[in-house]
Amino acid sequence: MEQLYIFGTGNAAVTNCYNTCFAIKKGDEYFMTDAGGGNGILGILNDMNVDLSRIHHIFVSHEHTDHILGVVWMVRFIGARMKSDQYEGDLQIYCHERLVPVIDTLCRLTLQGKFYELIGKRIRLQAVADGETRNILGNEVTFFDIHSTKAEQYGFTTELENGKRLTFCGDEPYREACSAYVKDCSWLLHEAFCLYEDRERFKPYEKHHSTVKDACQLAEELKAEHLILWHTEDSDLAHRKERYLKEGTPFFNGTLFVPDDGEIIPLTP
Repeated sequence: MEQLYIFGTGNAAVTNCYNTCFAIKKGDEYFMTDAGGGNGILGILNDMNVDLSRIHHIFVSHEHTDHILGVVWMVRFIGARMKSDQYEGDLQIYCHERLVPVIDTLCRLTLQGKFYELIGKRIRLQAVADGETRNILGNEVTFFDIHSTKAEQYGFTTELENGKRLTFCGDEPYREACSAYVKDCSWLLHEAFCLYEDRERFKPYEKHHSTVKDACQLAEELKAEHLILWHTEDSDLAHRKERYLKEGTPFFNGTLFVPDDGEIIPLTP
């Protein structure tokens, strides 16, 4: 049975939690998505007992700082393990085609040559196309363009061991053009910038984001069984779970999750 490791749950501007990133754990291995905006990812992985040597697959959704800069740190520290013979195999980093030179350039400009030289050898930047399927940890993972109104961004959908489907929609609201990848989805991972009642304060629509109410109504229309909300503001982090669940539950009949950083969610039926 796979587990969902929640590394971060905040949007780009948070200071009280980490930026949204996560991994699917299967057996002893992890399929990681994004890495947040800095080296905070290293402390989170340590706190959650995630061994870097067990991360051989990383997906980078898009170029925004709160998703991509942590990848440089992952390359740096996995590269160090490779150099000291503490890492078996290669690291595969998946992203859309135009993101490959961005990641390469960031690493070239910021890393020591002995780590940068691993790119193209044991650290492989793998361009994926809209609708392309790769086998990752024994699961079929299909990547898709979310049709972002900002930077080009991809999400993915995958069938779990139990036959249920999990879909990650990126950090913008779901669009009808992605329906083929979201239909029959049991687990829906969706952004919720703020509460609907706080929309005038945080102005999510101006930022191309949605509210808790919006996301829950969407998940109900799509007949999702489980909905995970993240990529949120952090103004009241101590009460975020309580407040978000209170607003969202009346609009969604499935199981609603508002995780904190560091949570582990079993991906059960």
